[in-house]
Parts: sequence; C-alpha cells; structure tokens
Amino acid sequence: MTTATPAQPATPVPLTGAKLWIAAMSLALANFVVVLDITIANVSIPSIAGSLAVAPSQGTWAVTSYSVAEAISVPLAGWLAARFGVVRWFGVSLFGFGFFSLLCGLSQSLEALVLFRIAQGFAGGPIMPLSQALLQSIFPREKQGAAIGLWAATTTAAPIFGPILGGLISDNVSWHWIFFINLPVVAICLFAVARQMKPFETPLKRQPIDIIGFILLIIGVGAFQIMLDTGREKDWFGSTEIVILAIVAAVGTIAFIIFELTDDHPIVDLKIFRHRGFAAATAVISIGFGSFFAVVVLTPLWLQSVFGYTATQAGYTVAWIGVFSVLIAPAAGLSLTRIDPRITVTFGVIWLGLMAAWRTTWSTDSDYLHLVWPHLLTGIGMPFFFIGLSSLAMASVKPEESVSAAGIQNFCRTLCGAIGAAIATSQWDNESRQVRAAMADGMNGVDSSLARLQAGGLSADQARAALDRVLDVQAATLANLHIYAGTALLFFAAAALVWLIPKVNISGPMGGGH
Repeated sequence: MTTATPAQPATPVPLTGAKLWIAAMSLALANFVVVLDITIANVSIPSIAGSLAVAPSQGTWAVTSYSVAEAISVPLAGWLAARFGVVRWFGVSLFGFGFFSLLCGLSQSLEALVLFRIAQGFAGGPIMPLSQALLQSIFPREKQGAAIGLWAATTTAAPIFGPILGGLISDNVSWHWIFFINLPVVAICLFAVARQMKPFETPLKRQPIDIIGFILLIIGVGAFQIMLDTGREKDWFGSTEIVILAIVAAVGTIAFIIFELTDDHPIVDLKIFRHRGFAAATAVISIGFGSFFAVVVLTPLWLQSVFGYTATQAGYTVAWIGVFSVLIAPAAGLSLTRIDPRITVTFGVIWLGLMAAWRTTWSTDSDYLHLVWPHLLTGIGMPFFFIGLSSLAMASVKPEESVSAAGIQNFCRTLCGAIGAAIATSQWDNESRQVRAAMADGMNGVDSSLARLQAGGLSADQARAALDRVLDVQAATLANLHIYAGTALLFFAAAALVWLIPKVNISGPMGGGH
C-alpha cells in the first residue's frame, strides 16, 4: 500500500530578490555542467586514447558509456524524486556527479574511466529534469517564463560549448581537466542548494521498486544507445552486432512500454502521454531538437573535411548559435504570458527551418562570414522554440506529474538528438560516396585537367591526388547541403504539429493540467 508522508508545505513561498537569482543561477549552472559533459569529451578521445594506451575506437567508450547511463537515468527522475524528495535527490545526484567526475579525472586505465563515466552518467542524468522542476518551483508564477528561459539557455548552450572547451583543455592542459573543471561548479551549486532549497522539498511516496521495469529500461535504452554510438563505425546493419542490438532494443522497448502501462507502480509514468498538450509538445521538441542537433554535429565535420578547420576552429564557428540564444531567452520567456505560446513556438520552429535552408547556399567558396551568419541568427529562434515547447508541455500536465513529465521530455529530446546526429553523419558518409562516384563517371576533360596541373609544376601522382581532392570536397559539400534541406523540411513539418497543442495558460504554475 502506498503511503504519503508530507515533509514540507505543499506550496512554499517562491523566492525573491538576490536569494531567487542565486538559487536560479546555481540550478542553471548545475544543468549546464551535466549537459556539457555530453559533448566535452568527444574531441578529447585521441588524447584519452593516447594517454591510456588504447586504440581511438576503444577511447570512444568514454563517451558512449556516459551517454548510455544518462539516457537510462533521465526518465527515472520522476520516480526517484517521488520516493526520496526532489531537493534531496537533486543534492544526491549533484554530489554523485561531482564525486565521479573526480574519479574520472584520476583514472589511469580505460576500464576505470568507463566504469566511472557510467556512474557519472547515472548520477548526472536526473539533474536535467530536476533542475527544470526546481527552477519553476522557486520562481513566482508570473515569472515562470524566465525560469524555463534560464534553464533552456543553459541546455542549448552547453552542447555547443562542450567541444570548444574540450579541445582547448586537451590541447593546452590535459584531458583529465575536462572532468576536474566540474568540481568547483558542483561545490558552488551544492552550497547554494543546501542554503536556499530546503523549503521546496516534496512529500515522499514509499512506492514499491519496479525492478522489472528498470531492467527492461536498461535493456531497451542501453542497446539502442550503444547501437547509435557504434553503428557508424560498424557499417550499421551490415554488422551482425548492430542487427542484434537493434533487435534487443526493439524487443526490450516494446516490453518496457507494455509493462509500464499495466503496472500499478511504474518506474516511468508513461500515462503522462494521455495529455494531448504534453504528447504534442514532446513530439515537436523531439523532431526539432533532432534536426537541430543533426546540423550542429554535421557542420563541424564538414568544416574540418572541406576547409581544413581544426576541431576547435569548427567549434568557434558553430558557437555563434549561443550568442542570441542567451540574449533573447529572457524576452522569449516573458512573451509566454503576453502572446499565445503556440504563435511564438511556430515562429521559432519556422525560423530554425529558414536558417537550415539558408545553409544550403554554402559552397566550397564560402567565406567565414557566410558561414557564421546562419549560426548567429539561428540563436534568435532557439529560445522561442525551446522555452515555448517546454512551457506548453509542463503546463499541460498535473502539478504532481511535473517532475516525471520533465524527465520523460528530456529523455525524448536527448534521444532524438542522438538519433538525428547518427542519421545525419551516416547519411553524409553514404551520400558523399554516391555523389563522388556519379561525379567521377560524369567528368569530362580529365586528361586535359591533369595536363594543366602537371604544366603548373605538379607530378602525375600529385595531379591525380589534387583532382581526387576536388571530387571529395565537392561530393561532401553536396551531400551536406542535401541534409540541410532535409532538416529544413522537418522543421517546417514540426511547425504544423505545434497546433495540435491545446491553448494553455502559462502565467500560472507549471503543471496546470489545462
């Protein structure tokens, strides 16, 4: 039998003044470092592999292990918060994230690093939805837009700045410091949470532990995430291992959904999708973020292969997205109480589609400003897209479902980002090869081109290599532009889906069940 033991008043008074902003910045900063760790290690793989004397392909497990653990733990946030209290579990998660960050940095073997990265991911995953729920708790109801705006700004900026910081730290200090930099941030956030957040603790619910649901979640999500992370290097479904992972993921996920929908005390409350507003908003944010993340991941790869950028230089180009995202987030949050959020969300999604379409004008002759402008202006649409959809989703559920809803939406968004990146990079590889073959078959005057290159002082081998390079660059660019066009169409389709969301009142507390 389920019993509830209230530990605090159901409706604590929101914070004001300096206390509000100290607590808010601490929660946002905690969310930032957790999301940052999704991408900060990516560019450090060669350094990690070299330091630990393993192959680069083995070094990728430092990234994959964290992604898998985080993907599993994010949707558990609602159940953990209900059983242990949202503030208490946020503190435990934050401490665990910092402690295992320290152990990751001290690791002297790949096995130890992967083990601690798994623990770090499990600890850090719930911080995303819990920080979102706590931010909405501490802000007065008339400033709910500002709360979600602050959270959204850190969530969108962190994956962009991760590769830049990772590259700078690995190149100039040591890969160990990509984990050590988390420690002062965690310490500051823990201090602020201990001082400010106790009144916002939630009642405890002593529910039975859903062991079967937890095991099925690990099997389904774990297999799917490993498939996404390793599929490209293993030639996807040309690999028996990937096929097996796909089957395990499909069977595990279907079994998990059936069990959770029929269990009395599910570890992930999938019944939240009965709210049309939440279901539609989650679908739009998943499609939109998958498209956005595909562009963010693919562009640096293209810049490195075509323009010869280093990973850090490519990161600096993409990072311009963060400028307007951060600057406009407060205004986007305030607009929620003055304009039908569906209007501002539609604007944001269409704007992102237009920026993706603008990228189809890039070529191998594009200068730096031509590359930067779409990134810079993309930041205008991001807050309206992200903040509006998060607010609409949370306002569509009951107050007691808000933490579970935040966890599920974060899980869907993160997973679709991984899917978008995997599809985009694989499609880019495949289409580049196809386009190159078609261009090579259709080339005229090859002999005369080689002769001109040799007349310019190149040897026969150098001339052929130069011509091959031209084919590679042009094929990679054309394939890239096709993917940008595809993401633009996905954004436009997502904009139409926004209007499946019922009109809700954002001015009240999140989780209104309207």
